[in-house]
Amino acid sequence: MTERKEKALRVIDEKRELLCTVSEEIWDHPEVLFHEEYASDILSKTLEDEGFQVTRELAGIKTAFSGRFGAGKPVIGFLGEFDALPGMSQQAGIFEKKPVEAGQPGHGCGHNLLGVGSLGAALAVKRYLTENKLPGTVIYFGCPAEEGGSGKGFMARAHVFDDVDVAFTWHPGEVNSVATENTMANYQISYRFHGTSAHAAMEPERGRSALDALELMNTGVQYLREHVPSSTRIHYAITDAGGRAPGIVQDHAEALYLMRALTLSDVRELYRRINLIAEGAAMMTETKVEIEFIKACSNIIINSELNQVMQRNLEEIPSVIFDEEDLEYARKIQQTTGAAKTYFDSLYAECEDPEKRKVFEADMHAPIHAVPLPLARERQGFVSSDVGDVSWNCPVSQINGATTPAGTAIHSWQMVSVGKSPMAQKGMLYAAKVMAGSAIDAFEDPAIIQRAKAELDRRKGGRSFVSPIPEGINPHVQ
Repeated sequence: MTERKEKALRVIDEKRELLCTVSEEIWDHPEVLFHEEYASDILSKTLEDEGFQVTRELAGIKTAFSGRFGAGKPVIGFLGEFDALPGMSQQAGIFEKKPVEAGQPGHGCGHNLLGVGSLGAALAVKRYLTENKLPGTVIYFGCPAEEGGSGKGFMARAHVFDDVDVAFTWHPGEVNSVATENTMANYQISYRFHGTSAHAAMEPERGRSALDALELMNTGVQYLREHVPSSTRIHYAITDAGGRAPGIVQDHAEALYLMRALTLSDVRELYRRINLIAEGAAMMTETKVEIEFIKACSNIIINSELNQVMQRNLEEIPSVIFDEEDLEYARKIQQTTGAAKTYFDSLYAECEDPEKRKVFEADMHAPIHAVPLPLARERQGFVSSDVGDVSWNCPVSQINGATTPAGTAIHSWQMVSVGKSPMAQKGMLYAAKVMAGSAIDAFEDPAIIQRAKAELDRRKGGRSFVSPIPEGINPHVQ
């Protein structure tokens, strides 16, 4: 590691108390889906206090913002998230499911850590540019509503990332690794059926059941599953069953559908077919269906050039040392999970290199996987992320950071419970250093950026970014 890089990374340790406090504050104030006003404000104020020029309400979104420092090229971005999940309230640091307030949100995906880890990386790069009097710009992007809102998708549609040369991000989890999974494109659509109410016994012939229509639609989609690519995923939730009185023909009913496919063209075709089913259900029941496009996100374009830079930094920067208190805490959480197979296990199973397998084996039975894992092969994943929309506009690389005990499921009460722990915060700060170190490498070797951009152009194959979110569709603020 160069002396210049080492000095810049020290700022993350110097700012440890600040960063951990901001992360805890965001955990204490969980907010969802474009309502992240507390998180947006505390992150924006911290950036301003640290000398960044902050632009609020980016892309016309109330809780989106950016913090910019420096001038000129290259422009390197860090992506920060800070939204929580609905209904995942959970007390911190305990070993049973116990909400702070039942039905309220909680940080079940660790975004209180994610946003602050990226902030730490931005602070380190600012120190690097300042101390070395170098040209270049670092931008922290405050990206709301990753969970169910595709905030970055709306930002990308508004050309927020157009001048970014490369971008880095991370995600809390159970391993330290470079993310090499292709994410899926998705659409999220609301289907509302409108019928006619009537007395279900006295005058049933006058009723037109919106709930019948919704149930017929759901049944039609079940039959569709046999006739779509096996990689396709279709999820739904009935968000309005039309009421609680069976003696009244339900005149309204609604479902929220999430459709995933490998590419945007595939998910667009899936959307067309499901719309036909919804319209057919409405025709069969003499009801009307209202189809509302909520959001969408693109499949990610992996960038192996930046992934290799991130891998070097994972291995170069000293990994986290978890003390006995961390390990004992992790063991107690593990006792509540009952996980049969973990993400660590799946990576190990895919690794065919005997030498690389030894890295896994050295950490196989640890309650927290602190060892940086070898760079995995690219493979298809089955989750979606609005990071995909950014990756069509500039090269992007993402790492996973070990902040949870081995076997902890994301979107679980255990993930919420560990969100303020010293163990999680140590992983957050390590991820910040890896991202900052990777960005500094890109500043010091401009050829990295040139190769990353050339790779992006090759992978796009002449295609340009076309937002999957139609014009006129605004963020769905409930």
